[in-house]
Amino acid sequence: QVQLVESGGGLVQPGGSLRLSCAASGRFFSINDMGWYRQAPGKERELVAVITSGGITNYADSVKGRFTIARDNVKNTVYLQMNSLKPEDTAVYYCDADAVVGLVRVDHYWGQGTQVTVSS
Repeated sequence: QVQLVESGGGLVQPGGSLRLSCAASGRFFSINDMGWYRQAPGKERELVAVITSGGITNYADSVKGRFTIARDNVKNTVYLQMNSLKPEDTAVYYCDADAVVGLVRVDHYWGQGTQVTVSS
């Protein structure tokens, strides 16, 4: 019912920047929280940043001051601007969203993931 399509991953040198995008489409009334998670090889998936529909944000301590999450509620798109990237930021990045799909129903969705590799 709801699809999340990510883009913007790739290979970047340490200290570089990348911008990830995630667009929601399908059948829903609105999107509540949207966020970004990441999963490095051999590690559990962890929260990177989250943003409410009203624009309130929260970040993992490891990315505070370097990453910025933003969203466009008209386009149903969430962005993650990543600056001062470090090798330890290397991971598959997933977006997620809580979509209002019924009068009293909110479902959670994941994107397919996009690889971010920070290496010289």
